[in-house]
Amino acid sequence: MQTQTSPQSNNNNLSLDPNLKAKPDTLTRITIRKFLRNKLAVIGAIILAIIISGAIFAPWLTAHSYSEQNLLNKLQDPGGEHWLGTDRFGRDVFARLLYGARISLLVGFASVAGSITIGVSVGAIAGYFGGLIDSILMRIVDIILSIPTLFLLITLVTIFQPGVDKLIIIFALTGWTSTARLVRGEFLSLRTREFVLASKTIGTRSYKIIFSHILPNAFGPIIVAATLAIGGVILAESALSYLGLGIQPPTPSWGNMLQDAQNFTIMLKHWWYPLFPGLAIFLTVLSFNFVGDGLRDALDPRINE
Repeated sequence: MQTQTSPQSNNNNLSLDPNLKAKPDTLTRITIRKFLRNKLAVIGAIILAIIISGAIFAPWLTAHSYSEQNLLNKLQDPGGEHWLGTDRFGRDVFARLLYGARISLLVGFASVAGSITIGVSVGAIAGYFGGLIDSILMRIVDIILSIPTLFLLITLVTIFQPGVDKLIIIFALTGWTSTARLVRGEFLSLRTREFVLASKTIGTRSYKIIFSHILPNAFGPIIVAATLAIGGVILAESALSYLGLGIQPPTPSWGNMLQDAQNFTIMLKHWWYPLFPGLAIFLTVLSFNFVGDGLRDALDPRINE
């Protein structure tokens, strides 16, 4: 005798099937999973979150001023009222470290935002239109790349005098070339795809094809390049400040904190004084590199889960 299955029982069986209830994978979910599998990238992201939070909440994390001097308390060992000790002017090292993070991160993020904007614009125009425009723009890129970066930075900083705003502008105007080359290569590859040819066929304007169709498909490499560039800018700013060509005292910067500690007696007897700003630079730059590597692997469709 043939039995009939009621619709209600079929619905119950369907509801118990875990595969039917599971949400479909999206590109975002896949990217996050691939990023979380990279342990070094996750550790770098956690360290960066701590450093950025410390910079944002600096006024609430320390009661000391970064510029207030007290020569009676100079070069105190870490502990007690001053968690990381004091410098040779009696200023709290922990406070200067937190506020120095603000300067370093501001210069890093702002200058990279500017250089990415310039690089994407130049690379997109060169890669999309090609021909004479591409040749002219790429020759300009080659000329800038032929000049030693450190020499160019020192020359520009010396001419325009150091300062936060000037450093951001200088880094933005000198750091866009690698992004331009990267974006140009992506556009040369994407402009021959079917969706671009279809957009041209129906009469879509060039600027809309560039910004609405091609550029979103090139975001992955751009994000990776920007993340890696921030660490490089922070390192360059610290080097210039260490040489006395960057952020000027009393405004704190990790670089000028190291410059203030470049004394054999201080480094021998008060080793913790140069240790903390040097460690902050090391961890920040290393963490940005870890996160950049993790994003590169996560955004690469050729790498399977």
